[in-house]
Amino acid sequence: MDQPTTPHKPKILIVDDIPVNIQLLQNYLGSGGYQTVTASNGEEALARVKETRPDMVLLDVMMPKLDGFETCRMLKKNEDTSYIPVIMVTALNELEDKIKGIEAGADDFISKPFNRLELLARVKSLLRVKFLHDQLQEKVTQLELAKERLREMAVTDGLTQLYNYRYFREYLDQEIRRAARHHFFVSLVMVDIDFFKHYNDQHGHPAGDQVLRGIAKLMRDNIRSIDVAVRYGGEEFVMVLPETNRSQACVVAEKIRRMVEKQRFPHEEQQPNGNLTISVGLAVFPEDATEGEELIKKADLRLYIAKGQGRNKVVSQ
Repeated sequence: MDQPTTPHKPKILIVDDIPVNIQLLQNYLGSGGYQTVTASNGEEALARVKETRPDMVLLDVMMPKLDGFETCRMLKKNEDTSYIPVIMVTALNELEDKIKGIEAGADDFISKPFNRLELLARVKSLLRVKFLHDQLQEKVTQLELAKERLREMAVTDGLTQLYNYRYFREYLDQEIRRAARHHFFVSLVMVDIDFFKHYNDQHGHPAGDQVLRGIAKLMRDNIRSIDVAVRYGGEEFVMVLPETNRSQACVVAEKIRRMVEKQRFPHEEQQPNGNLTISVGLAVFPEDATEGEELIKKADLRLYIAKGQGRNKVVSQ
């Protein structure tokens, strides 16, 4: 008899306290092309399922201590094993026992003495269902990963891998609302690369893109996990620093400014000021503004002042 079309040789756990029954089932299943593992009682079966991850369990009903019904119930209650099909093996043909098995979560029944062809047919049928279930779960997982990737792409700048403007506005407004509820500060740091157009014109956009990526990495690597670095647009970046007052934000902004100044970029000696630098403007909620748009305008104004004062500096007030 053909075995089910599965990505691996199916493994079946045989659970029975009588060795001759185990041997018989192993012979039958082996002739059908299946791997087998065994357990002699319910407790051992639970451990074996955890160790070997079988594709199916053939579970004898009548066992000492933990009987088949309770073993099945425990398998089906566990989220990690509930998907494994269980065929209950019994010498009992009474309706009451089948009802009890169904209530315990059994997927099928087979009676002793075994009929080899019936056994293999039931096993094949249930394994096909499990295989389809596994395929569906894999597709669901792939779909969830694809959705997450699309979500990331929707809020991420493709060049720098920082968050984009869309995410920034949502996050800033969210943090301002949270800060208003809990009486926190939120600092907004706006960054612009000095003479970036000159750099691009002189050395080309690929070189300019390398500079953008380098500065983005400096920002991303030197802020806290609760902070957010964003490519605001062109050569402008912003950082949202929750629960951060003006003096603390100045420390962060000055640290980033110094790191950019010290970082060696190709051709930076040809910049008008002999180095590749940034200018920074900073504003704080609620001291400078009570909503996001106003906070952005204040930080942008201070960035403009920094540029007017000779660039490569932080203006915070």
